[in-house]
Amino acid sequence: MRASGRFTEEAMTEAMRQLAAQLAVPTGDARLLQLTNNAVFALPEAQLVIRIARTHRLHDRVAKVIDLARWFASIDAPTIRLAPAAPEPMVVGDLLASVWTYVPPACPAPTVDDLGQVLREFHSLPTPPIALPEWDPIGDARRRLADAEGLAQDEHDFLSEWCDRLEPQLTTLKHRIPPLLIHGDAHVGNLLREPSGRVVMCDFDATCLGPWQVDLAAVAVDETRFDGSGHHARLAAAYGFDVTTDPCWPLLREARELKMIAAAAPLLASSAAVTTEFRHRLRSVRTNAQAMRWTPFAALSSSSQKVPDLR
Repeated sequence: MRASGRFTEEAMTEAMRQLAAQLAVPTGDARLLQLTNNAVFALPEAQLVIRIARTHRLHDRVAKVIDLARWFASIDAPTIRLAPAAPEPMVVGDLLASVWTYVPPACPAPTVDDLGQVLREFHSLPTPPIALPEWDPIGDARRRLADAEGLAQDEHDFLSEWCDRLEPQLTTLKHRIPPLLIHGDAHVGNLLREPSGRVVMCDFDATCLGPWQVDLAAVAVDETRFDGSGHHARLAAAYGFDVTTDPCWPLLREARELKMIAAAAPLLASSAAVTTEFRHRLRSVRTNAQAMRWTPFAALSSSSQKVPDLR
């Protein structure tokens, strides 16, 4: 998503202030936590987090996550809670927002071991009585390509052909594995530790129905492409399953890598650093250099606020 003047940090800050005024809460200590697909602001004094969708294409997600949040609360799922003062989507201008209960930073910070335990509990939840989308990494990648600027024709062709090749294989996989509720963006950054000590998940934009192994693949791919930190082994031990031993692992890895590359396609015209990293990643796939390491987009000095929710 390209940030036009209507979706800049300044515009989002003003929208946050208007929402806070509707709630009659102070904003003197407000701070921006995230500026990607959503602008996320913490208001510690008011004990609130305001999450504003920065693109109209995410309006349906706002309704979805609020419906999910209500259901999560009804079954005491390991998830954050909506703020009681705002149980419905809030509107400011043509923007939609959700409002959550603020969870202050706590020690110890959540770890990948916590992620494994929370995911095991999350995957044991029943299917919610809510209309949820199916896991669709190919559809997501194609939408990114449709928004791309600055993408060379051969790059577009390669990514399109990659989508065409993977799509029937992933369709077969989805038919073979009964769909469960999956978080869709399972990493330690989406965990919070409540004052009680309980670790809970947040950010349900990508939550959907699909193969449960998807939620374990992200850490495994990060380890092979980024830091080699040993986090995958700890996740596998905490969850009780090593996704890299699953027959579907090669497909899950490809789907994740495709998403991590295609996510940058709409940003190539506005960030030289993202373009360089995008082409490095693409080259590693085109040459089958699976040991080639990538640089997280968030580590690129000018891109951490522009890349949509992916490393």
